[in-house]
Parts: sequence; structure tokens; C-alpha cells
Amino acid sequence: MSIHIVLYQPEIPANTGNIARTCLATNATLHLIHPLGFSTDDKMLKRAGLDYWYHVDVQHHDSIEELYQKYDEKHFYYIENFGTTNYNEVDFSDTSHDWFFVFGRETSGIPKDLLVGKEERCLRIPMAQSDQVRSLNLSNTVAIIAYDVLKQQNFPNMH
Repeated sequence: MSIHIVLYQPEIPANTGNIARTCLATNATLHLIHPLGFSTDDKMLKRAGLDYWYHVDVQHHDSIEELYQKYDEKHFYYIENFGTTNYNEVDFSDTSHDWFFVFGRETSGIPKDLLVGKEERCLRIPMAQSDQVRSLNLSNTVAIIAYDVLKQQNFPNMH
């Protein structure tokens, strides 16, 4: 099956453009939860995504609830710096279903009320100076997660 990258109300077009490029390179679907902090016609978005933007499988959703209605929530993971499990401690090698990774806004992350009851699926990327660095850049975080999942799956359909 496939990887799905979910951006919850992203704010910075260049990050979303870079993430779109990563999605294309990894055969991942990009889900954008509205409202967005920019227009998808934004030149910064296009510059970061270059000419790849139109080749990416981008799905737009008015809310995260709309996304939950379309897909089984049990395969959703939430990437947040307060997660108690490191992302590399989870086995994502099963390719019989889709995996969803939800990333929050650049400035405020995923609203905590959306994570109630989902705490065991909140994953973090360990950092050495977490008292000085609030988080990694969103596009870097997406790339780390996507490529680790693909590594666990032996890079299906990639060369």
C-alpha cells in the first residue's frame, strides 16, 4: 500500500513545496487540511516544489474529521515533539495497508485536543538539544519519517 503525509493547516508555502517534492520522490500521497496559511497558487510553493507540484497526488480536506471519514484511523500516527515513543520504535514494515503520518502547523503543531485518546500514536524524533531546539523544520521531519518507513519496507517500487 502507500504512505500518506498529512499536513494539518500548514502555514509556510516553501515547506509545503519541499514536502510535495518528497512525496513525489517517495510515492506518498500529500493531504492538506484546510485552512492553509497560503494559496496553492503561491509562487513560493511552486518555487520549492519546482515543476513537480502538478505530478504530486495532493488531496485537500476541509477538516481532519473529513479525512477520518475516508480512512481507517487506526493507522494514523502523529508526529509531535511531546510524543513518548521514538518514531524508529514502531514497526511500519507491513505493506498490506496504508500508513498516515500527521504533522502540525509550523508555529503551534497539532492542537492537543485533536490528540486526546491518541497519545500512544504520538511519535517523536529524538534531538540532542531539545531544551534549546523546539523542533526540526517541518519538511526535514517529513523526509526523516517517510524514508524510515520506506527503509523498513525495503523501498518498494523505488530504485
